[in-house]
This record gives sequence, structure tokens and C-alpha cells, in this order.
Amino acid sequence: MKILFFGTKSYDERFFTECIQKERYQGIEINFIEPDLTPNTAALAKGYDAVCAFVNMDIGTRTVEILGDCGIRMILMRCAGYNNVDLEEAKKRGIRVATVPGYSPESVAEYALALALTATRRLHKAYIKVRENNYSLVGLMGISFYGRTAGIVGTGRIGAAMARICYGLGMKVLAYDMYPNKSLDFAEYVDLDTLLSNSDLISLHCPLTEESYHIINKESISKMKDGVILVNTSRGGLIKTDDLVQGIRDNKFFAVGLDVYEEENGQVYEDKSDEILQHSTVARLLSFPNVMVTSHQGFFTVEALRAISETTLENALAFAKGERGANELLS
Repeated sequence: MKILFFGTKSYDERFFTECIQKERYQGIEINFIEPDLTPNTAALAKGYDAVCAFVNMDIGTRTVEILGDCGIRMILMRCAGYNNVDLEEAKKRGIRVATVPGYSPESVAEYALALALTATRRLHKAYIKVRENNYSLVGLMGISFYGRTAGIVGTGRIGAAMARICYGLGMKVLAYDMYPNKSLDFAEYVDLDTLLSNSDLISLHCPLTEESYHIINKESISKMKDGVILVNTSRGGLIKTDDLVQGIRDNKFFAVGLDVYEEENGQVYEDKSDEILQHSTVARLLSFPNVMVTSHQGFFTVEALRAISETTLENALAFAKGERGANELLS
């Protein structure tokens, strides 16, 4: 089985190269290229059995059509998200799709907390001030999480990990999910409006679907407490950016931590330091002193990358054996 990896970085090559040395993966050949998978690059997959892609790539209708014409039989996503894949077109083309649904959920949850703490305690500002020999505490006032209420939107593996962390900090935990996690016996499941109006910290851990698209908007923001803290490590489309910006300007938020945001796909994981930003999203968000923005790195730990590599290759191995893997989205 031959797999072409699109959009690979040095760390992708390192962990996948290490993992494929295991005897069980003999017979699987992998090659790495730098370009992302898009309609313009999909033809590079000709001669391969499968492609491996990431959450920031364009795997829409045209891309899938070209992959099908090239003889591709499987799309391996080295991530949990797949909202960028045209599943219907893949099904029509007989292309199977597999994801990595769970890879060190604690890594992402810990990062969500790090974002919340950094934005709330203004660590990003403090770091810059001290580097400039400025030891004033003006503008650095924070609040403590202990005794406050955390609202976890989505209690899958990552959301559950975040809930446990918040509970360990001495917070009351409210949760919202269509399918309550019975292991979270300390959390109180409530409807979304109740969570929004009673939480001091709101952390988003749900997939991006038609129902969850722009779940954070002008209306939902109006239901939140004044001085609320909002964190998003899931998908940028969960938040309507214009409404968030207005809420920040209206002093609705004490702090905001974003590892994902709308319009990120064109620049995520790329060095754009010498370029002029073509979109105002990031510039607007970075203009606020109580906002912390990072580049979709919540997953970026040694543990997560090892898990991603192994699960992706297990998905490929199941396909090579003619089996339907546990992580496949289509029959």
C-alpha cells in the first residue's frame, strides 16, 4: 500500500517515520510532500493507493473527484476533524475515509486551560513588558478560577478531560451535550442557555456541524455573564467572529483564548511573518489586550503526535488487509 502525505512538516516526518519502522507496518510505503491537498495538487496522488491529509486542507468536491480519477481508494485524516471533506462525493467515488478520533485528549484540554489562564492572568502581556524592562503591574490584574463555574460545551474525550481539570481546580462544572458522559458524575448537565448564563469560564469542545456552526453569536453572547472567559480549541466556525469582536468591544468578556478562528485555513501552520495580512480577523483579535490567539496547536505534544502516527497507520493497515477499520466514516 502506497500513501502520499500532503502538507507535511518536519515533525510529521519524524513521528511517522519512527512509527512505520515497526514490523507490523511492513508493506506500507509512505512518501511526504510539502504542498497541502487542494484541487490544484490532488493530481500528485496518481500512482498511490491512499492520501493522508490534515484538517486545514481543501478536500471538497473537486479535490475528491480528482483523487477518484487518480485511483485513490482511501483518505486518511491525521486528525479528528473531517468537516473539510466532501463525504458524499467520497462515498460516490468508493473512497473510504478514516480519522483519528482520539489522540491524547488531555493534551488539548491542558492547552485549553493554558489559554484560559494566559488570557485571564495576562501572561502574554506580562512576558512582553518584562522583556522591555517594564515591571509595572498595571493592566495585568486577573481573577482566580477557584470557586467559580466552568461551562463545558461538548463532553467527548477532550471536553471530559477539560471538565476533570476544572473540577480539580475547585470549580463547579456545568456541561452541555446531547449525549451526557456518565463518567462525569461531578458535572451538572444543563441546557445551553443555562450554561451560558451561569458560567464564568466557557470552553468549547464540540465538532463543527450545521447545528453548531456559529453557536457563539450575538444572541448567545448576550446570555453570558458580564466578565465571562471564553476559550475555543475546537473549530473556528463555532464562533461568529464579528459578533465576538463586538462583544469584546462592549466589555462582555474578561478574557478570550482562541487556538482556532475563522479564516485560519489560509495561514495556519505557515510562516507569514514577511507578508501583509489579507484578512482583518487576526489583526482585530490581536488588537485587544485581553485576547490570546495561537495557531491551532492544542494537539501539539509528543504524546499526541505519537498517537496520531500510530492510529493513522493502523487505519491504513486495516484497509490494506481488506478490513473495515474502527475509525472509518464510510462503509
